[in-house]
Amino acid sequence: MSNCCGTSDNNPPTDSPCEAFGWFGDMVSHCIDYAAEVKAAGRPVVGIMCEYTPRELILAAGGVTTCLCGGSAEMVGTAEEDLPANLCPLIKSTYGYHTQKANPFLETADLLVAETTCDGKKKMYELMGQTRRMHVLELPQKPDATEAMTHWKAEIRKLKEALEEIFTVEITDAKLRNAIKLMNRQRSLKRQLAELMQADAPPLTGRQLLDFQSIIASIPGALEHYELAIEQMTDKSGPDEYANRVRVMMTGVPVPHGAHRVLDLIEDARGPAVPREN
Repeated sequence: MSNCCGTSDNNPPTDSPCEAFGWFGDMVSHCIDYAAEVKAAGRPVVGIMCEYTPRELILAAGGVTTCLCGGSAEMVGTAEEDLPANLCPLIKSTYGYHTQKANPFLETADLLVAETTCDGKKKMYELMGQTRRMHVLELPQKPDATEAMTHWKAEIRKLKEALEEIFTVEITDAKLRNAIKLMNRQRSLKRQLAELMQADAPPLTGRQLLDFQSIIASIPGALEHYELAIEQMTDKSGPDEYANRVRVMMTGVPVPHGAHRVLDLIEDARGPAVPREN
């Protein structure tokens, strides 16, 4: 974590946005603790691997969602014992964590929601489903087809029914509205953080902005520190040199925790990047 205030990362001042940076710098530990609290309270933990899964349904079922996408190159080698070597590193890293039982969020999960976004993930889900409880959410393979939306709505309804059956709950309209409000609050806060990058000299770098991510959606600590960062960085400017640097937009799939090397290379060379399109 970069030192944004000229002070130790381990002891950020409470009146500085570094307090928010510090919380997210230890985000994994916070999320592990939160998942343990949730399990102890009897609530389910559901692992997902793509943005297509509607987190609102899982929240309305009384559960929490954890992102399981792997970002560690160390897990790739063991995955290639079962998966083709030419698959993308994200898939192999995720599967490596599965075979090594090294991802605490995966080991905590009561259910995995598998989104059929690519053939590589489908193969991974086939193997993981041999030992883990899984619900496959089938995306329309022809999004422009007239029946695509009908198919997708049916898949969402099947997921709702599966959550109700597996966790013996009823997903009511009221619960779903509350879950939507919670997720919209998170999206609004993250959007406000991204909008800070519009300044001539942004108050943070693209890499720092990317650090404002949480493995568990809408965890209270993350929401509180989003608000803190917005409060303390709004109308603030970064170093004058930021105003003269090239802006680079990073697009594509969301970047999993630990897989930030491309953004680091961009900002070390040209920065600051603006990575929020993904």
